[in-house]
Amino acid sequence: MRTELDDAHADMEQAPGNDRLRLRFFERLADTEIFLLLQSEPEDDKADPQIFDIDEGRFVLVFDREERLAQFVGGESPYLALSGRMLCRMIAGQGIGLGLNLDVAPSAMLLPSDAVDWLDRTLAHGPEEVAAIPVEVARPTGLPDALLSGIDRKLATAGGLAEWAALARVSYDGGRRGHLLVIAGAVEGAEGPLASAVGEALTFTGLDAGELDIIFAAPDSDIAQRVSKVGLRFDLARPDTVVVEVTAPGMDPDKPPRLR
Repeated sequence: MRTELDDAHADMEQAPGNDRLRLRFFERLADTEIFLLLQSEPEDDKADPQIFDIDEGRFVLVFDREERLAQFVGGESPYLALSGRMLCRMIAGQGIGLGLNLDVAPSAMLLPSDAVDWLDRTLAHGPEEVAAIPVEVARPTGLPDALLSGIDRKLATAGGLAEWAALARVSYDGGRRGHLLVIAGAVEGAEGPLASAVGEALTFTGLDAGELDIIFAAPDSDIAQRVSKVGLRFDLARPDTVVVEVTAPGMDPDKPPRLR
């Protein structure tokens, strides 16, 4: 069965000069749960990945389905399940690349260590705080569909972290104009992850330049109500159980590295 990572890889391979498709592949890799091949079963908070030294460099092996890992090794083997972003954070700067789905999927490829380092830097690039007062809000205009679908996709994975979000065109008291995303009813401590997720949606659209302001507000606040009435609304599903991903201790986003 094909996966989203297979599809993103195929799109990238069909248009090797298209930066936007390469960015989309990197985004899928960061968001996907992957399975890292280990030397032995993890103990406590320690995991010992298998590292392979080949002519192209040093690589760990990862797969986007458990069945693919089992197919590669010919049976059961110890592994660690984690997101692509977590793995990049763990191995970045160590000269280690990723061997992805080798011999078992159409997305089989080697990601060299510099691609891993680039993705980690891009994901670590967080939003900046600014102070401005919105004086006028209106329906958003001129935003590419890729950005809107990217925001929708990121917020869809954040169910339970907020109630809803709304996007509007805005003018500020200093005369600056732009677009504003109000995230309403965010749970305590979720502001950083939500802002980073939306920032990634902007980064991975491959826009030459872009800016999006984010405000966290109570659902019944004046700014939330004003933006909700005229803006494009995104509802975040509230699951029965909120699963929090815990990480183990361990640019140029418009030009993602070309992959071999």
